[in-house]
Amino acid sequence: MVTARRLVPELRMRSYYAARATEYDRIYLKPERQTDLRAIEKCLPRLFSDARLLEIACGTGYWTRFMAPFAAHIVALDLAVETLRIARSRVPAAKVDFVVGDAYDLPLRAGAFDAAFAGFWFSHVPKCRRREFLIGLGARLRPGARVVLLDNRYVEGSSTPISDQDGQGNSYQTRRLADQSTHRILKNFPSEAELQDLLDGIGQDAIFTSWQYFWSFEYVKLTPQDQV
Repeated sequence: MVTARRLVPELRMRSYYAARATEYDRIYLKPERQTDLRAIEKCLPRLFSDARLLEIACGTGYWTRFMAPFAAHIVALDLAVETLRIARSRVPAAKVDFVVGDAYDLPLRAGAFDAAFAGFWFSHVPKCRRREFLIGLGARLRPGARVVLLDNRYVEGSSTPISDQDGQGNSYQTRRLADQSTHRILKNFPSEAELQDLLDGIGQDAIFTSWQYFWSFEYVKLTPQDQV
């Protein structure tokens, strides 16, 4: 058995998702999650109708393919070239530009997008970097842009158990891949109150939606008038 090196969380995450690329989508096959997934696949993409959309941590393009028919155009970013290779093979290039990039240092011009989506990424953001990420994301969006975060709820028996926590309150899971390697992965499960508290000076009109296995958090970027 091979154990992942003790990397900082961000580098460990990059290493893990590169190794997991070919089995990435198996998580969407869990039988108990199918009802939730069908509901989300139906309602979420319509939030981005005719939008210039920035997708963070697009992975293999699982969610990109549902949003592409509705959005005017998508820039889908991920740090792992291995998952982007799969994404490019499943989503028409005419509607999507796939970009290798760091979610904390977005290689994109300011104010370029009408909307943003991050699916199953925010749970991997260390608590101390949450506002940093949202502020950096907001800088790439026009005032009034819609932001949607989608992620997991912790459900006993379906979610991978929490293996430990660090001194900053971040929780971790120990995940095993098909090659039997194990990886200690940061995985937080923020509450609605935690998400709401992050929006001070960033966003407004927040809507929290909860399914049995997933949650979404939608808000609108503040305009200059709102910030006065």
